[in-house]
Amino acid sequence: MGEPESIEPGPATVAAWMVRARELEPASVDAVSYGLPALLYRGKPLVAVAQTAAGYSVYPFSGAVVAAVAPLLGDLKRSKGAIAFTDAHPLPREAFDELVRTRRAEIDASLDG
Repeated sequence: MGEPESIEPGPATVAAWMVRARELEPASVDAVSYGLPALLYRGKPLVAVAQTAAGYSVYPFSGAVVAAVAPLLGDLKRSKGAIAFTDAHPLPREAFDELVRTRRAEIDASLDG
């Protein structure tokens, strides 16, 4: 698979990021969480990527995860629970990979104590 930024915009961009998340966490499964198509890991929401009116948003279902990856995001807009990006201002792959790894570790810590 090529870099997610190299594919056609729109639903294919969303699909490419979800494929990348599955590569990073093969044990994840498709589900719906908070009304979004998402991947679950150990029964908890891992990540969702959605097309929006302004571009795309990635949701790690954790404000702590957004804060943890903030240094990798440059000037991308973010809220407590989401990171917004566009085709003109793409999400860095390094940031997405770290987001998924950090969320997975957070889930593991919450379940394993």
